[in-house]
Amino acid sequence: MKNTLWACLTALLFQANGLQAQQIAPEAPKGFDVLQSTIAHGKIDTIVYESKTVGTSRKALVYTPPGFNKKTKYPVLYLLHGIGGDEKEWLNGGKPQIILDNLYAEGKIQPMIVVMPNGRAMKDDRAVGNIMAPDKVQAFATFEKDLLNDLIPFVEKKYPTLIDRESRAIAGLSMGGGQSLNFGLGNLDKFAWVGGFSSAPNTKIPKELVPNPEEAKKKLKLLWISCGDNDGLLSFSKRTHEYLYQNDVPHIYYLEPGVHDFKVWKNGLYMYSQFLFKPVNTSSFTKYTILGTPASTNIRNAQYPQVLPDNRVVFKVKAPNAHKVQIDLGKKYDMIKDSTGFWHVTTDSISRGFHYYSLLIDDVAVVDPASETFYGMSRQASGIEIPYKEGGFYALKDVPHGDIRIKKYFSKASNTWREMYVYTPPGYDKTTEKYPVLYLLHGGGEDQRGWATQGRTDLILDNLIAEQKAKPMVIAMLDGNFYGNGGGIAGFGEPQLKAFENELKNGAIPFVESNFRVETDAKNRALAGLSMGGLQTLYAGIKNTDLFSYLGVFSSGWWANNTKLSDPQYEFMKNNASTINSNLKELWISMGGKEDIAHANCQIMMKKFDDMGVKYKYSEYAGGHTWPVWRHDIFLFSQLLFK
Repeated sequence: MKNTLWACLTALLFQANGLQAQQIAPEAPKGFDVLQSTIAHGKIDTIVYESKTVGTSRKALVYTPPGFNKKTKYPVLYLLHGIGGDEKEWLNGGKPQIILDNLYAEGKIQPMIVVMPNGRAMKDDRAVGNIMAPDKVQAFATFEKDLLNDLIPFVEKKYPTLIDRESRAIAGLSMGGGQSLNFGLGNLDKFAWVGGFSSAPNTKIPKELVPNPEEAKKKLKLLWISCGDNDGLLSFSKRTHEYLYQNDVPHIYYLEPGVHDFKVWKNGLYMYSQFLFKPVNTSSFTKYTILGTPASTNIRNAQYPQVLPDNRVVFKVKAPNAHKVQIDLGKKYDMIKDSTGFWHVTTDSISRGFHYYSLLIDDVAVVDPASETFYGMSRQASGIEIPYKEGGFYALKDVPHGDIRIKKYFSKASNTWREMYVYTPPGYDKTTEKYPVLYLLHGGGEDQRGWATQGRTDLILDNLIAEQKAKPMVIAMLDGNFYGNGGGIAGFGEPQLKAFENELKNGAIPFVESNFRVETDAKNRALAGLSMGGLQTLYAGIKNTDLFSYLGVFSSGWWANNTKLSDPQYEFMKNNASTINSNLKELWISMGGKEDIAHANCQIMMKKFDDMGVKYKYSEYAGGHTWPVWRHDIFLFSQLLFK
């Protein structure tokens, strides 16, 4: 008895350790689809079932695993073909029985029954003639009823199957991938495991596919979406992935080198089948892919850099004669050269939103020719946009859009030609209405382009105005660079602050009020800026509260180690605290968390405000001294204005 008990415990322990230790390889190894004569093999049979849906007898292939036992109940995978195939397409092109046999032999998959039906649910279901004819395309949609009402009941009556939803999976290629996503996600009471390989245009739009993300999160064990990177149908998989990402629905988005063919689909089956009918760890899903998605900031058709699902970034640069290449993304990453002259590296996971980066080729900082460039860091630099599931507030949406107008003007204040970017709200040209104005300032090493390009100010306001969360307004994005600070904070002091104040009052505001339909009183003017622009706002805004009713200070604060500059500002505020409080409707101060380089100065400054009795509001949003924070700042601040 003791020996028997010990043997059972040992076996259970072995199984538990095996399950825990099992690692799923990132892709199928060589020979995964080659017949091995030395292992046990499953069996493929043809079944015929009566379809009340179609009104005829229909065929399907059924794979039973090695060692199939009628006294054992098995989970079932329904495996669907493409628009040009039938129940034999997987057998002829994909060798699923060989792939599964080999996986069984290695102990990598659970024993399961695999049903390969004909997904063209019509009386003549042959793949002949015009396969794109409307009645044949419609038959693929009709198959949902045939599958649920006719085929599944037949299989579960004929074979020893487990009949709960967690013992049922569905997957398919191309048209069958679309069917699998449509049917599986549309019937979560029937399927817990859903996979689409290179899903075709029959895939429903994401909001119809997953109308209730919370239900999907609760019921799905695994949602798998895979495609080849050169597949013409990739956009359908990508849009589904992006919707799922935005709605925080766990899934695997698996991209690999390839086109619309069985090389990709066989690898999809190899990978997908290893997850089925086992405990799953959704936190590991982002690790499974070969390729990432080209960054949205890449130039047209550039494949690299690529963003992986866990927000690591893959860089690939051709520099055959270089001796050393690095990526500088805040942290420097050494790249490795291959035999073709390409340098590669995969970074750590990068925080969401926009980031500047540079190539360092033999220690010379240059832009990446595959990326769009942005004026930042006091020069043209590359930029990369990292996906952010909560970044819908700056996404391009189907709402009315305003315009960004580039205006050159001669400033009598500085006796120079200057340039500003001006956002006008949706409908500006169709009305005679006058609008309030926000004067918006960039940071050191940037210019008037920053808020429009890196900041996505127009999209943020378009979305807020459409949701009636912000008042329609004109936003004048000024160039805050003056002699001595064209390169940023270095050399920045009282002369540059005075020059900015003069330009604001005697150059920019008069130009805006002469060339745009705007209100011209203090209650309809706001001033805000980030970093260096925050100091300019503190200087010019606080001294001119008769001109502005709203001030926004983002990631900024008077320098604690420069009392020569800051003490006169504090003295002015102390002597005019009551006027500042009565004139300003909002003094809004924000910071990018403790990691923001301006955080310490800001805390010291606010303590002084408290001592002086100057009223303000404070907001903090983790992310450091970066554009993701400042986008969020303008999102919040603009909702406070002119109300």
